[in-house]
Amino acid sequence: MKDTYKAVEVSAPGVLRVVERKISEPGAGQVRIRVEACGICHTDAATVTGTYPGLTLPRVPGHEVIGRIEALGAGVSRWKIGQRVGVGLIAGEDGVCESCRRGDMVNCQNPVVLGVTVDGGYAEVVIAEARGLASIPDELGSAEAAPLLCAGITTYNALRNAGLRGGDLVAVQGIGGLGHLGIQFARQMGFHTVAIGRGGEKEQLAKDLGAHVYIDTAVDDSAASLQRMGGARAILATAPSGDAMGPLVSGLAARGKLIVVGVPQDPMQLSALPLVFGGRSVYGSLTGTAIETEDALAFSVLENVRPMIETVPLEEAADAYARMMHGQARFRMVLVTKYGTAQSAPVN
Repeated sequence: MKDTYKAVEVSAPGVLRVVERKISEPGAGQVRIRVEACGICHTDAATVTGTYPGLTLPRVPGHEVIGRIEALGAGVSRWKIGQRVGVGLIAGEDGVCESCRRGDMVNCQNPVVLGVTVDGGYAEVVIAEARGLASIPDELGSAEAAPLLCAGITTYNALRNAGLRGGDLVAVQGIGGLGHLGIQFARQMGFHTVAIGRGGEKEQLAKDLGAHVYIDTAVDDSAASLQRMGGARAILATAPSGDAMGPLVSGLAARGKLIVVGVPQDPMQLSALPLVFGGRSVYGSLTGTAIETEDALAFSVLENVRPMIETVPLEEAADAYARMMHGQARFRMVLVTKYGTAQSAPVN
């Protein structure tokens, strides 16, 4: 077998280049994965630009990795050679910090962060911690499963952990990489689903994804529109615009929640009045554990939730990343290696 593999690394801030690397053996508690597909996420920008705190270059980005195990490190018994698995952003926890000791592994103070603290999935091979793996259902192709390891689990967990009930009015701000999945999850979880976007051309897509109602912010005030419907029990904020997120608080019902999953570069402006009078709240939600990722994948299979993807060869990672950053992807770019299959999935 060939003793090298192809990878796309950040050699300097803003520079992605294709290189050949030597294949290494997994250490204790690790596995080696032959990558079939890896999604491109906006969070990858922190690696590509070299701005993630403590990052050292060169580094291979990518944290939506699907592939098959080809080697097991010492002590790994839960997983088998040939098994198809996935690895997300939080690819392992230290198990000893206060967050971990309290069962909050997602907020581990010293996590293994795929594509940041260790090399990620813009490559044909990845070494991963066995404790960070998720099993991939047979019903999902590798390319369509990849975005579910980040955008999927992020929106799924944010909604299912919000204390909502079937029939509650739930709005999803943004119809992009996160939002188009959030709309599907909200509808399939039984919520009265409202999509918030800009432009009348997005209305049909929003309804195809499952939205009962579409609010066009170019025409209507989203907060006022939500209040006319009785106020939202929750608003999932996915479009990375602090300027757009802040005013949404006024669209919440009493005790309603603005859940931020998209990370804007500009600050959010908040008025204290609707927060205090009505007991409304604003908080963030970040990804999930490996077992929660398996929950999200199982739910996606059960309710036919799928990402809209475009697949490109690994070697074209730089161009695909640029398309994503310029908002030209619809809606998730996925790198596919020669070991994977380039398949996209239809929308419900």
